[in-house]
Amino acid sequence: MQAMFGISLDHNRLLRYAGLFTYLSLGTPLLTGWADKRLDALQRPPLLIAIWAVSYVIFGIIYWVLTQDMGSRRNWGLKLAGLAVMTVAALLVGWASQSGLTALFMVVMAVVMPQLLPLWVGIAMLALQHLLLSGMFWGLSGYPLGKAILQASLYLGMSVLAFVVAVVAGQQAEERERQRQLNSELRATRALLAESSRIAERMRISRELHDLVGHHLTALSLNLEVASHLAQAPAADHVRKAQATAKQLLTDVREVVSELRQDAELDLTQALNTLIEGVPSLRVHLSMPPRFTVEDPQRAQVLLRWVQEVLTNTVRHAHARNLWLRIERTADGELCLDARDDGRGAPQLEPGNGLIGMRERLAEVGGRLEIPHPQPQGFRLLAWLPLEPEVGLSTAMPRPTSTGPA
Repeated sequence: MQAMFGISLDHNRLLRYAGLFTYLSLGTPLLTGWADKRLDALQRPPLLIAIWAVSYVIFGIIYWVLTQDMGSRRNWGLKLAGLAVMTVAALLVGWASQSGLTALFMVVMAVVMPQLLPLWVGIAMLALQHLLLSGMFWGLSGYPLGKAILQASLYLGMSVLAFVVAVVAGQQAEERERQRQLNSELRATRALLAESSRIAERMRISRELHDLVGHHLTALSLNLEVASHLAQAPAADHVRKAQATAKQLLTDVREVVSELRQDAELDLTQALNTLIEGVPSLRVHLSMPPRFTVEDPQRAQVLLRWVQEVLTNTVRHAHARNLWLRIERTADGELCLDARDDGRGAPQLEPGNGLIGMRERLAEVGGRLEIPHPQPQGFRLLAWLPLEPEVGLSTAMPRPTSTGPA
């Protein structure tokens, strides 16, 4: 979802805030005095209100911490431990209040579990939670075993619904992102092909002018040279004028051919702008020369794939709101690609297939990739791509230093 009330939200943030709203709603009994009346009616000690309140607060704190990393399943063992503590806190709330509030807290967890845990771990966690809920109904609330299982199964249906909705939302968001990536790649490739076709057509025209028109004008000049020696006045004056005109035309044709051949570089401006359009929940700040050209098609393709991989990694893993991309030519004639985001960083980086593939593509054309580390806040990538001296990038910048390659 691109924007709601002026705020950019994706499905992970929507699920997080929906769960938070439900959690806050479940704290209403502690604010209205319903808890005191409930315990008085059950003839339970007032101390249970404190247990109820502390368990409620613990649940909310852990929920807020865990859901800051929504959409990522890294360190899911720690997240599983956090969900286990939340489950205990939810059970204590239900035990203290002798109510079904526990099941509602489990619905809140079911909304975010698919975004924090692997699917089958989340399903197992969901089943274990409601098994414990059955035990609470049976052992602590005094329900018969059959009735306890039936009551827990009713609440299980609510949690399963929330869990499945979250799974479907995640899958649809991933599919939309894949389609967006494919669409942007196709559009960028189409722009690159159009640019290649333009260059090929210009080269064809330049060859035709050089081989055909140039040849005929040269022959015409030679014939007029001979005619100028044989013609008598006043015809000789007209022959010499025609000869001068033919030579001027030949010079003009050669200049046009030279201009056509000099403009044989791929203009990547449109292709790069196409790639960064419509990236969900991410502002991309692209800095490059107004007309960015590369002569070698292979290097142009490597550059486009590098930018695409940076965008993909930032959306999937960084949880950033801004991405700064800078493309400039260094003082020693290389192309510097600098990517930096304001995401969560990578204190302990383990390069995945994307970064490994990026490094391999650059190495194929003599380039290199460097990743400064550690990066506790934000993530930065630096790449250098050698280019021919005549590539039309006028700006220059000194080569930045790196703390070391990844």
